[in-house]
Amino acid sequence: MSDVTYSSYLDLDRILAAQHPVSGAHDEMLFIVVHQASELWLKLCLHELAAARECIAADNLRPAFKMLARVARAQGQLIQSWDVLSTMTPHDYSTIRPHLGGSSGFQSAQYRMMEFMLGGRNPDHVTRHEATPEVAAALRAEMTRRSIYGEAVALLARRGFAIPAEVLCRDHGEAWIFSPEVEAAWAEVYRDPQGHWDLYELAEKLVDLEYHFQRWRFGHLKTVERIIGFKRGTGGTPGVPYLAGVLKQAFFPELLSVRTAL
Repeated sequence: MSDVTYSSYLDLDRILAAQHPVSGAHDEMLFIVVHQASELWLKLCLHELAAARECIAADNLRPAFKMLARVARAQGQLIQSWDVLSTMTPHDYSTIRPHLGGSSGFQSAQYRMMEFMLGGRNPDHVTRHEATPEVAAALRAEMTRRSIYGEAVALLARRGFAIPAEVLCRDHGEAWIFSPEVEAAWAEVYRDPQGHWDLYELAEKLVDLEYHFQRWRFGHLKTVERIIGFKRGTGGTPGVPYLAGVLKQAFFPELLSVRTAL
């Protein structure tokens, strides 16, 4: 192991040679590095979420708390990336955009997988990745599993809370539908945190994920608005109006609505 160096361990030769500007514009390096770094943070998020889901399914919550807290911190790095990218002006971006073709962050397989793991599932999003069969297959496989929130609700049922069978046996490939019974179960937890401390902490860790994901979406919207205004996105989406619509989507609706119910 004595021949291992900082550079070789991190494979820096490949990582630092992975930027290939094509426009000749000064700001293209910024654009590439921000998006590549974001993909690395997403890779860490997926790694932690997969392990946390297994822990929740096994009712082994303490390790899951550390993993979920780490995801929230990584999400903080993703949010901060918009601050760096927003130093790009409309003119700067206009020199790069013609070289992007139809490429778009909308095509990020890791972003889509994170959405799926949190429960934001839409079969149409799988079809958009059919050009990369292994990505489409991974997304389809994810849609057969409980989301991390689905596992949390299943844990509530195993702990004795009244969760309807139709919630537990729902089609995992569909987006989560609000359940009054699930809200009532979380309300029991929130009204007696001392009696249900680990479930209470789990709920708050999940709320952190939702909160940071929405902050990331909002940062995306405002950065796009600042740089390209209301032009259509390179991936064919309506741009800002599309991003504003996504902001209304919640992964864990009962954990938000329970705050009004308390």
